[in-house]
Amino acid sequence: MSRPARTSSRRRAFWAVGAIVGVLLAGGSVTAGAVLESPFAVAATPSATPTPSATPDPRALAEDPVPASGIRECSVADAASDPLLHTLQARVVNAETGELLYDRNSAHPAATASNLKLITAAAALQTFGPDYRISTPVVAGVEAGTVVLVGQGDMTLTRLPTGQESVYPGAAHLDALAEATKTAWADAGHTEPITRILLDSTAFTGETWLPSWDTKGMREGYQSHVTALQVDADRLYPEYEYSARGSDPVTRAGNAFASYFPGAAVEAGTAPAGGTQLASVESPPMSALVEYMLLYSDNMIAESLARLVAIEQGAGSSFAALAEGIPAALDPLGIDTSALTIVDGSGLSALNAVPNSYFTKLLRGIQSGDIDMPSVLAGLPVAGETGTLRYDSRFSGDAEAAAGHVRAKTGWIQTAYTLSGVIDAEDGTTLIFSIYALGEEPLPNTTAHAVDMLTTAFYRCGNDLSNL
Repeated sequence: MSRPARTSSRRRAFWAVGAIVGVLLAGGSVTAGAVLESPFAVAATPSATPTPSATPDPRALAEDPVPASGIRECSVADAASDPLLHTLQARVVNAETGELLYDRNSAHPAATASNLKLITAAAALQTFGPDYRISTPVVAGVEAGTVVLVGQGDMTLTRLPTGQESVYPGAAHLDALAEATKTAWADAGHTEPITRILLDSTAFTGETWLPSWDTKGMREGYQSHVTALQVDADRLYPEYEYSARGSDPVTRAGNAFASYFPGAAVEAGTAPAGGTQLASVESPPMSALVEYMLLYSDNMIAESLARLVAIEQGAGSSFAALAEGIPAALDPLGIDTSALTIVDGSGLSALNAVPNSYFTKLLRGIQSGDIDMPSVLAGLPVAGETGTLRYDSRFSGDAEAAAGHVRAKTGWIQTAYTLSGVIDAEDGTTLIFSIYALGEEPLPNTTAHAVDMLTTAFYRCGNDLSNL
């Protein structure tokens, strides 16, 4: 979960390249005569072919930590004993040497909050590669005058007209898909108008909302129901990041598409096996989706990517499939996944459980280049400057000393505040760290500042950090 944010110039700059690509793609690709082999595998284009990341050298990601050598004298005991941290778990590693400098129960799996998005990001990049794009196609139906809009998990698809920007700059536009569909329909020799639109959201199955999620997520605008077909991640107002969400994303998307086909009836359905694809549009590349997801803690991109990973891994297409699919995708990285409990892709559920040590091993591998996923580092918010760490409440007061020197994924649910990332320490050392502040009851907002203060203490100590 992330805090309310305004659409900023930083976000627009971040998406500048994606916007150029998105505009080029927004017109859809008209592919008359293409054959639909299955409802999920519609786009048979090179950009839709997964290109998994290369398998890293497992020796670089050894499970046994390197004991710290020499005497370290810089203590963070005062910051670590702040009662606002409640139950503290933490781990700090020297990025270059792998030395374990600080450890507080870091092998114990616990609630991650949105730090889980780091795992979702790594699983998606490992499975699909950075250039993969999510396609949204339209397929000719069996009955006369019928087309099928097929959702395949692109949460960024927007109902705003081409030329108008949603919270996802560079996203594909529904109006462009509609125009491409009309053109392909005519080119295929159809003389009758399109009078019936079927909505196929069967790529994702099972429940759309977890019982362990708070329903205020819809009202406060940080979560919608998880369906394969959506526009603007089901925001009521596409231009506003924290716009309220609805309870029926598929219908909202279908009605928006049908508005370009006056008089057409809309109903749920499925794409016919062997149907002809009329047109499609594509999302920004996976690397851009991952960067946006991490920078702004976007829950719906996270849930979609997690489902797509599970499907590609053959685990299934429901929430239950994530427990098998996500670890299976991560296994080639060479980091033990046996302690992971994956319930969702966003971290909103308190039932997710991951040890701090997994995050530090993953981030150290990415930082060193042994795991080739630069978009994960690029997506990390910078303390006091970007993304979910740009708020005035973060890295303020005495913690401002570390502003600009910490890149980390934030996390917050009622019973946990988390922060995992990279510290460019005051002495020039690069540290990899993970902090959980955990409670049995809802934690106060001030716990976030206590987490920032401990992070700042790590920053000041650098390689002299003591485990005392």
